[in-house]
Amino acid sequence: MEELAELTTSAGARVSERVMQSRPAPEAATLIGQGKVEELAAAVKSHDADIVIFDQDLSPTQQRNLEKALDTKVIDRTQLILDIFASRARTREGRLQVELAQLSYLLPRLTGRGVEMSRLGGGIGTRGPGETQLETDRRRISKRIKKLEDDLEGVRAGRALHRKRRNAVPLATLALAGYTNAGKSTLFNRLTRAGVLADAKMFATLDPTVRPLTLPSRRRVLLSDTVGFIRNLPTTLVKAFRATLEEVNDAELVLHVVDASAPAAAEHTSHVLKVLAEIGASEVPQILVLNKVDRMGADAADAATLQVRLLGHSDHRAVAISALSGAGIPDLLAVIDEVLPLDPIVRTTLELSAADGAALAMLHEFGRVLETRYLDDRVVVEAEIPESLQRRLKRG
Repeated sequence: MEELAELTTSAGARVSERVMQSRPAPEAATLIGQGKVEELAAAVKSHDADIVIFDQDLSPTQQRNLEKALDTKVIDRTQLILDIFASRARTREGRLQVELAQLSYLLPRLTGRGVEMSRLGGGIGTRGPGETQLETDRRRISKRIKKLEDDLEGVRAGRALHRKRRNAVPLATLALAGYTNAGKSTLFNRLTRAGVLADAKMFATLDPTVRPLTLPSRRRVLLSDTVGFIRNLPTTLVKAFRATLEEVNDAELVLHVVDASAPAAAEHTSHVLKVLAEIGASEVPQILVLNKVDRMGADAADAATLQVRLLGHSDHRAVAISALSGAGIPDLLAVIDEVLPLDPIVRTTLELSAADGAALAMLHEFGRVLETRYLDDRVVVEAEIPESLQRRLKRG
């Protein structure tokens, strides 16, 4: 409930009252049951509330029944998160991703809304009552979803091209990941002086940013800031933001940022680890960055104590920092230098397209080519190259 209140505040609303309901099973018509609906209706009238937000997803029937009984707008957790994402998206990619997620959520919920569909808006076109209008809306939304998916494929291709260009210079990439509002953007600004928006609101930044970072060993790496995770993140958003989440998959090291001062820090940490596993990034090496220790007592702010509290035990290294004050940042950089794998030289044989001049140029620029054999439109190259370059060329 505390998290739902934070999301509501981030969306620009003020919380007037919180209501809990315990039932053996959800009630099909209203989710919460008739008695609780009447109690909720009295609270809505008492506070003159404009909106009621449920922490659980509502079926279209439940939403319609509740709006009729409460005589006010009713939305669920997914709609609230989608609204926040819509208000935060700044780049074309971010706006495309959010619109795709919104329409994917809306499409199966059109059935039976009749006259009420006119309130949905969203630039799809003026809607009227009746089954004919419903079918028209379905077709329009389906066509728009297809167009958005095609546009996002172009965005993904562009992002892949940017990654390929970054990979042309063999620099390791680090990705910031963590629960929303854990302080990722503040840490990103502290490390790179990037000046991205850092706000106490949840999902303050959606658009990924990549900046160079120089480690104490003088090694240069690239640091990527990503969208924050949250429990029960709508599947439509996970799908729409796949291009953004790919930044984590391609990283050599994940900086898992945790708000160590949060009462639910252990649950947040567990959830992020679960999401990283779902997107295929669980094998990427991690450093647990225990942030906001300036809000804690000195005896509870050491990394070992916090790591035991959050994870019980873990193979991941942990560093206690304050991104806001800068405390612990030198220790974090030193651990990154220590954990980030060195780039040993390996002897490898690669089969490439003869037309792939960029890959051949990289082999000559960053490695030592020992033998080259041409077979029709393919070229087989034996070379000694950095291991990171070998992984990138095999992925490409």
